[in-house]
Amino acid sequence: MPVMASEDAYPGEGAQLTIGDLADRTGVAAATLRMWEQRHGFPEPHRLPSGHRRYRESDVEQIVRVVGLRDAGVRLDLAIRQARAAGEPGVPSVYAYLRQRHPQIATHRLTKRTLLGLSWAIEDEFCAKADQADVFGAFQREQFYARAEPRWTEIAQLARSTTVLADFAASDPTASPAKVALPEGAPMRREWAVVCDAPDLPVVLTAWELPGQRDTRDRDRLFESMWSVDPAAVHDAARVCAHVSGLGDLPVLPRRAGEADAAAVTRLFNRVVAYVDRLGSGLPKTP
Repeated sequence: MPVMASEDAYPGEGAQLTIGDLADRTGVAAATLRMWEQRHGFPEPHRLPSGHRRYRESDVEQIVRVVGLRDAGVRLDLAIRQARAAGEPGVPSVYAYLRQRHPQIATHRLTKRTLLGLSWAIEDEFCAKADQADVFGAFQREQFYARAEPRWTEIAQLARSTTVLADFAASDPTASPAKVALPEGAPMRREWAVVCDAPDLPVVLTAWELPGQRDTRDRDRLFESMWSVDPAAVHDAARVCAHVSGLGDLPVLPRRAGEADAAAVTRLFNRVVAYVDRLGSGLPKTP
């Protein structure tokens, strides 16, 4: 089972600071912090249901680092990028990192058959329609990606960037999608993930394969799974994928009204039901 972090990494425990607290702790005025957030997506707050911002201790550290770099003559946008890079996720697993940072996301044990339906629905409803999306897919093995390659080639033509991870013989950053070879023993070789980090339709699906299934039929294999349309969770998942892929940190894109709204989630659910039903009946998925 992936190793969980301390409670300090949990949003409910760590995101306690108001923007006034953050200003007092860092010496950066609240108005300046709001301007940075608007222009650079930094610092990225945890939003309460009321809409109020809350921040973690790690945000204090990053802002102090930015101020130090800026005072040393580094341009603000570069200072923010360097501070973020220094705080890249240290857990090379999307599933484990989301469990640490977003424990409020429910987990479900799903078969590979159900995960296929959910993945296809996300690819159709989110990845193919989102604007300026950074899309990542974790396929475990190259043979699994080969079956999905035509769909992901189409996604790569629409997305801002598209990256797939599996046990490829070698990485190929010039391919479309870009291919990242996961080394033997890499935690993400046991994971399934579809991540669409976009300003209008963010979504993440991640799943960790349970051990002890050597004799289980492929489509009956069980995964501990979680999915979310929360922009913060989606961006955290994308950051892990980018880190594992050697891409560094990803900028936070300004969110637009209409992000993962109820209608989009309803359409996603309807597609999931249709795909899972067809998979259960043994019929092929419709294009």
